[in-house]
Amino acid sequence: MDIKILGPGCPRCGELERRTKNVLAELNVAADVEKVSDIKKIMEYGILATPGLVIDGKVKSSGRIPRPEEIKAWILEAK
Repeated sequence: MDIKILGPGCPRCGELERRTKNVLAELNVAADVEKVSDIKKIMEYGILATPGLVIDGKVKSSGRIPRPEEIKAWILEAK
């Protein structure tokens, strides 16, 4: 599983990364988690606001910090 956290490195992006890693640990799911801070690369995903969460190439969230339950559902769906 490939997960990308899109954002310039703001505290909200850090919170999304922390929540995502916590959910992965709770579910015992292995995934590559990558922070993408290059604006050009972020724009390739078509999001207008950060933070963004991309799982296996699909944008799951942008402009907000999803609840852990949402992240869990998306990870299980992608598994």
